Amino acid sequence: MEAKATLNYTRISPRKVGLVLDLIRNKPVDLAAAILENTPKAACEDLGKLLKSAVSNAENNLQMDKGSLYVSKCYVTPGPILKRIRPKDHGRAHRILKRTSHITIVVAEKE
Repeated sequence: MEAKATLNYTRISPRKVGLVLDLIRNKPVDLAAAILENTPKAACEDLGKLLKSAVSNAENNLQMDKGSLYVSKCYVTPGPILKRIRPKDHGRAHRILKRTSHITIVVAEKE
């Protein structure tokens, strides 16, 4: 049995989120939460909330034991890109790409 939580349209680049997800993949839930609390990355706050939501889904909806949960899968996919214009010299304009992410965390019980 698996419980999952998703966070869509987050205003952070998928590349930045992927670095943090690599740190918590296949780790026990309590260790993953500790890693997210002590890592100085921008994505850690959102990922901590998402991990907490996945654990709550497992406990309340599927009656899983919190002590035996681990992060079985976690991945990020790119969302829509917000295109903005930055004024430059001599009347030119450069495009700024503001990237978004769809993040998914799946927790499962150790067997």
